Amino acid sequence: MKLKVQLIGTFQIGRFKEEIRDYPPATSVRVVVDELRLSTPLFGAVLVNGKHADFEDTLKDGDTVCILPLLGGG
Repeated sequence: MKLKVQLIGTFQIGRFKEEIRDYPPATSVRVVVDELRLSTPLFGAVLVNGKHADFEDTLKDGDTVCILPLLGGG
């Protein structure tokens, strides 16, 4: 199945902003995040089709997965 994967902010450094990627059917959010080897301390949230998602959520063909780092502010 094809998923659109979007990386936000610092997660784009040395990677990509947006890619269409192939995954096996019934892939979980965790598989996508783990495959990208993102820094766990920087991890903020995942949105699937614009809605908050959990690591164990199953993805469907055509979903958009947006991975966000923690946001700092002052």
